[in-house]
Amino acid sequence: MRIALASDHGGFVHKDILVQYLKDEGHEVIDFGTRSATESVDYPDYARKVTDAVAKGDADRGILVCGTGIGMAIAANKTKGIRAANIVSPEFAQLARRHNDANILALSGRFVDIDMNKRIVDVFLTTDYEKGRHQNRLDKVTEIEND
Repeated sequence: MRIALASDHGGFVHKDILVQYLKDEGHEVIDFGTRSATESVDYPDYARKVTDAVAKGDADRGILVCGTGIGMAIAANKTKGIRAANIVSPEFAQLARRHNDANILALSGRFVDIDMNKRIVDVFLTTDYEKGRHQNRLDKVTEIEND
């Protein structure tokens, strides 16, 4: 799977670990930065790089990491066709994929440890969208997006 990743300074350490983890798992990784945990950057700039890649089909899914994951999710959801979820547990990751067809995962680099984030990533990447009763709801979300 082609996965686009990015972080701000608050998520840099986890992002770098996840890049290598995903490569070791056989995924193609597009790392959009940042390149430092100490140089302050603006998270929307990095969210945009990942969401553009996913929206254009250059990546199958995206992963964003900031201090909480909240800012990244908010910024990511401004891009048409993106369904980003700020996830703190494998169970939430599974539901975000199964029920909401989330295509961007937003993680916390400060409040969730890296082992849990790896578990969350694994579930996010291996869970399929159920469609069925959930599709009508997603169609309504798309309608809102298109208004």
